[in-house]
Amino acid sequence: MDIAALVAWVVTALGGFVLLARWISRGGLRQQQTKTTRFPAPLVFGHFLLAAAGLVVWIVYLAADRVGLAWAAFGVLVAVALLGFTMFARWLPVYRTATPATGDDATPAERHLPVPVVAAHGLLGAATLVLVLLAALGVGGS
Repeated sequence: MDIAALVAWVVTALGGFVLLARWISRGGLRQQQTKTTRFPAPLVFGHFLLAAAGLVVWIVYLAADRVGLAWAAFGVLVAVALLGFTMFARWLPVYRTATPATGDDATPAERHLPVPVVAAHGLLGAATLVLVLLAALGVGGS
C-alpha cells in the first residue's frame, strides 16, 4: 500500500506540474493584477508547495517507517485536497463559459487547462488520499 500511494502521488504530481506550467504559460501570474484569473497565486502555489512537502514527508516515512510520519503526510494531503477542490470549484464556471479560449489576456489562464489532465489529476489525487489513509491505518502491511 505504501508504494502504491507513492506511485499515485508521483503521477498526480506530474499532472499537477503540467497544469501549473500551462497556467503560468497562459498568463496566470500576469493576470493577478487585472483579476482576470480566478486562481489567486497563493492558492495555486500553496497547493503546489504543500503537495511537494507532503510527498517529501511520505518519502521520509517510507525510509523511516514511522507511523507518525504517515499521519503527518495524510494531514498535509487533506489540506492539499481542500486547496485543490477550491481550485476545481473556481475552474468549473470558467470552463463552462460558452466563449472559446483565445490567446489574449482577457481569457482567464485556467480556461486553457486541458480537461483530461484536470480530471485525471483530481481522480488520482483522490486515490492518493485514500491510499495514504489506508497505509497510515496499516492496511496492506508496511
